[in-house]
Amino acid sequence: MASISFWGGVGTVTGSKYLIEADRARVLVDCGMFQGLKELRERNWQAPPFDPRSLDAILITHAHIDHTGYLPRLVSQGFAGPIYCTRGTADLLKILLPDAGRLQEEDADYRNRHNLTKHTPALPLYTEADAKRTLLLMRPVENMGAPIDIAKDVQAEFRIAGHILGSSLVLVRLASAGDDRSGRSVLFSGDLGHYDQPIIRHPVAPPACDYLLCESTYGDRLHDSRDPKEELARIINDAAARNAAVLIPAFAVGRTQELVYLIRELEEEKRVPVLPVSVDSPMAAAATIAYSRRTEEQDEGYASVLGRHQHPLRTHSMVTATSREDSKRLNAAVGARVIISASGMMTGGRVLHHAIRLLPEPQSTIVFVGYQATGTIGRRILNGEPEVKILGQRVPIRCRIEQIGGFSAHADWQELLRWLAGMPGPPRRTFLTHGEPRPAAAMANHVRERFGWVAEVPQYGERFELI
Repeated sequence: MASISFWGGVGTVTGSKYLIEADRARVLVDCGMFQGLKELRERNWQAPPFDPRSLDAILITHAHIDHTGYLPRLVSQGFAGPIYCTRGTADLLKILLPDAGRLQEEDADYRNRHNLTKHTPALPLYTEADAKRTLLLMRPVENMGAPIDIAKDVQAEFRIAGHILGSSLVLVRLASAGDDRSGRSVLFSGDLGHYDQPIIRHPVAPPACDYLLCESTYGDRLHDSRDPKEELARIINDAAARNAAVLIPAFAVGRTQELVYLIRELEEEKRVPVLPVSVDSPMAAAATIAYSRRTEEQDEGYASVLGRHQHPLRTHSMVTATSREDSKRLNAAVGARVIISASGMMTGGRVLHHAIRLLPEPQSTIVFVGYQATGTIGRRILNGEPEVKILGQRVPIRCRIEQIGGFSAHADWQELLRWLAGMPGPPRRTFLTHGEPRPAAAMANHVRERFGWVAEVPQYGERFELI
């Protein structure tokens, strides 16, 4: 009897891992790192709930670390099978995973040198070498929508999800033993894209399936009705008038490219002055190149800018900080400027060093342009805490705080219903995943009320038979 069990991406928006066990195969869909609350992060260090050596294959919906960041850990513990994903995702993982391993090593080294660890010595979850071994297992899928054999009696199809470059819906077909693929099908939404965002095409309609896993990050909320481009213009003009800095924590993949795209448009439209824009993230710089290369996923607006022989992802006064020295020089800058730096939820990365300097300055502005998970530094700042602890330092928060909700790369609950309405028929069962408890429960109610489908919110470690 085939089954699915949930080992992440339930009760939280991080750590996505879904295990399908069939008659003759075991396949993991997504392999994310837990982030945010300490109790979640500690799961990264626990032994995985399944033997990595028993897995026949891993399927990846998209490259974000909460869906892929545990891959090198699994490889270091014995997984040696193929990892299937789209070409865009493979391009990004070549950037993201080694960087994640390097950050793990740097963080452990920093904690050891500054005596900031309860463990002696502090160790990385995995190394850059582990990440590079993981990349050797990647099997990019050439044709979107075409079925491929991934294990005995198991096929998979990848289709555009519109979230970030390479993001995909993944349809898994399970054949009954000797039944020539007439078994069950399971559709994974991955992270579904926000309609009408720039650069990337809309998510395609969902194919028919027996079982559906649908994300619910914004299951109880609608995106801010304010135009994010208008809000960005307001904040930049305000900072220019006060000769002040703007710090934008942003995911290196997807959000950074969207921000640069819109700032360029605002400059060309003469709606904001041309300020120094610094992208302080080697990963973001490399991801921008990947975005430029994958023309099959670019929308019409992006293509039209290329047609004018302009670079869609460069502002008129933009620098990219790739080395540590470049990043340190940014901290010596003064005056009106925009700094875009990862990570987007302030869980690590160079943004923390900028935050230590700028959060105490009343003139500075910090702008949140994406979801902030419970327990992250970003969420604590948004919640109005008077100070936060960053890299062992207590940092007072005196700066201006802004949030632009419309930037989310996730569909809100109305857009999720719009996407689900395109399904040819009702699934036997719908599981709401990748959401904190309240949004997931709310999204399950929306699905029941709108479509009358069987919809529920699975718990960590829960297992369901695919009957």
